[in-house]
Amino acid sequence: MNAIDINQENLYLLLPSKVAWLTEMLIEDKGIGIVEAIREVYSSDTYRRLEDESTKMWHLGPVAIYQDMTAGS
Repeated sequence: MNAIDINQENLYLLLPSKVAWLTEMLIEDKGIGIVEAIREVYSSDTYRRLEDESTKMWHLGPVAIYQDMTAGS
């Protein structure tokens, strides 16, 4: 099996699935529309940290990331 190193240049490959999970959870939990949920994800401090490879947040599962994002709500 070939191991691929995750770095800042290829991290973008992992982000769409994380954003999709977060969006679905927001829609279900808050009863908001998809556009509003996507906006909320991309404008969050959690997303800013998620897209920074050095934080290693991409290692976390969707529930942990969602909890981080909604902790201040």
